[in-house]
Amino acid sequence: MFIQPVYNIMLLPEVTYFFKKDFFADRAEELTPDADILFVLLREELPGGGVQPENFYPIGLSAKVENISEEDVIQIRTVDRVEIAGASVEDGEIRASFAVRPSVEDMTEEEAQTAFTELRTELLRFVQGYQWGLWARGFLLQRKNMYDMASALSEYLNLTTDEKYQVLASDSVRTRYELISRAFREFMEIARVSSEAQEAQKGDQEQLYREAALKKQIDYLQKELDDMHPENVSDVRKFEKKIARSGMNKEARREAEKVLNRMRQEGKESHEYGMLYDYLDFVTSLSWKAPEYTPIDLDRAGAILDEDHYGLKKVKERIIQQLAVMALNRKQYGSILLFVGAPGTGKTSIGQSIARALGREYVRISLGGIRDEAEIRGHRRTYIGAMPGRIMEAMKRSGVSNPVMVLDEVDKLAKDYGGDPASALLEVLDPEQNSTFTDHYMNVPYDLSNVLFVCTANTTDTIPEPLLNRMEAISFPGYTAVEKYHIARKHLIPKALDTMGIRKDQLKITDSALRRIIEEYTMESGVRDLKKCIETICRSAAVELVKNGAQKADALSVTRQNLADYLGRKQVQTERKLRAKTPGVVTGLAWTRAGGAILFIETKLTEGKGKVQITGQLGDVMKESVQIALTLVKSLYPKESRVLEDHDLHIHVPAGAVPKDGPSAGITITTALASLLTGKAVDTDLAMTGEVSLRGGVMPIGGLPEKLMAAQRSGIKKVFIPEENVEDLEDVAAEVKEKLDIVPVKKVTDVLKKALG
Repeated sequence: MFIQPVYNIMLLPEVTYFFKKDFFADRAEELTPDADILFVLLREELPGGGVQPENFYPIGLSAKVENISEEDVIQIRTVDRVEIAGASVEDGEIRASFAVRPSVEDMTEEEAQTAFTELRTELLRFVQGYQWGLWARGFLLQRKNMYDMASALSEYLNLTTDEKYQVLASDSVRTRYELISRAFREFMEIARVSSEAQEAQKGDQEQLYREAALKKQIDYLQKELDDMHPENVSDVRKFEKKIARSGMNKEARREAEKVLNRMRQEGKESHEYGMLYDYLDFVTSLSWKAPEYTPIDLDRAGAILDEDHYGLKKVKERIIQQLAVMALNRKQYGSILLFVGAPGTGKTSIGQSIARALGREYVRISLGGIRDEAEIRGHRRTYIGAMPGRIMEAMKRSGVSNPVMVLDEVDKLAKDYGGDPASALLEVLDPEQNSTFTDHYMNVPYDLSNVLFVCTANTTDTIPEPLLNRMEAISFPGYTAVEKYHIARKHLIPKALDTMGIRKDQLKITDSALRRIIEEYTMESGVRDLKKCIETICRSAAVELVKNGAQKADALSVTRQNLADYLGRKQVQTERKLRAKTPGVVTGLAWTRAGGAILFIETKLTEGKGKVQITGQLGDVMKESVQIALTLVKSLYPKESRVLEDHDLHIHVPAGAVPKDGPSAGITITTALASLLTGKAVDTDLAMTGEVSLRGGVMPIGGLPEKLMAAQRSGIKKVFIPEENVEDLEDVAAEVKEKLDIVPVKKVTDVLKKALG
């Protein structure tokens, strides 16, 4: 059988059609009288060929060639509607099997003839008064039935390809007649509107036809204008297309279409048009489609983490574990990671490395100082100047539905009359809830379950407990001097040279100079100050290179001896251990947000009436530690403690401008008081940390890696730590442990025996 694809032609059964031979292209010679033809209807025009089975509608039409004239006109009579199955295209030739699709004969011949006669009478009445009316009248009177008339006049009807196919596809004869009648009546109404010669219509049905005709005419004309000038596509049509291909969920699509209809009704002159436009522009710019799974290469991810960050072994291991779980589940899975550590330790930048390792987009949101809940959840659209929250704004910026999103400084969130932004984050960071996160501005749910959230903080003390429970805290220890050296060589110096436009052969920083910068110009757990010092050297070098001629100048060398010429005198006075031991003075260890530090507990007796004076801007917890230490010393040294009855006791912690608090100085204060009362001095090479109880026990403390690093940096040789903190030594760098004699202690008496002898 000869199979012919057809586009946008109304084909109906039992109708005679006339085609020119060139309609069948180079296959026309295959047609002979009485030849069978199968017409398959195309969904869209494919001028370049390449027809595929998915381009066909499922219902076609069988036909038979009746005559081929000498003028190369082929007369074809259609026969039955058929269902097409097993269609295929091989070497440009279409093959298909088909079966006759029976019609539902729900109209008698008399009813069909009556419907045809009524419609033809309306058309004959309609064409009166037109110049071409006489010709049209003769043409209409030649039509024998409804199908014949529809086929002959189909090119004048404003029917889409789908609408023409719908007539053929309808099994019910009555439905076909109704569709044809409606098309002709809409055609007549459109013609009347276009000629501006219609009179007021009466009746609800006629009003419905007029409304449908107007809408179809507007859509048709607008489409013509858009096709002619794509650069001037109307806002409404632009958003119609964007909504159609956005992949929104049902609720979001319903809301977007509702706003679009309102935008269409309001018009550009409305004061709300801008607000409606901004909303549609935002929701259609989001990525709503579920992301495709991308395989995760753990070896490559590990290599990227090592390339971007030096050290941080345990942190990298935990990240690789998270990626492995995601690889097994083939989707976003696992805990929300919270990186906790001092500034400059690489918490934020490692989020970029994770994104690069996964091949995902990276976005960062700074939460420091946010006080308003609307910054997270957005403002309701009822407010003037309403905006989406930072979460959804970041999703729009990323352009995907599965970015790596870093929530920076979650410990800096504040709470006031504007709401509690930390509570607003509870839904965002809960994997069980964030699949239906609803921003107040959007007012529709959005799926955040595919986002890999990474949070950063300097401390967990200020993070609300419910929010902290939703995250897994991973500690970022401070860098040792050796690690800082390698970070500077591998990352900081090359980056600074590149930024300043200096070639590697133009400036050299010697190892001794770099170590002096680390030891004498910076005192931090991270590397930010180190980076600033290196950039300062590069800027100074840039001045010399430009003055001397960058191309001709000799290479500059920064050594330990001439370092001051670039950085000036050292800016940081690193706290060093005491030079001479004195009764009543003991070295302690403290944790700060910038890392670890050593502190001195100084005690002094003066004549008086037993008054106790505490200075050094101590917090309430540390003052309580003083009271506990005083009670313990009095109980352990009752005889020596009698001196306190007629003497005043002064306890001071230097650096009085810096607030200090916490219980970890308990054993240091106790040892200092015992040293003062017994007159026995504590070795200056010894430092200690630990909370004391009234029972005389030494209790565990936090921040041990940073404290031991500070002790090693300050020249301390021996450190007492609580016995319960021994397991934390795993997190301490090997080079720190090698240079320190770390002694676990369980009771205050053990500390006093070893410290005082």
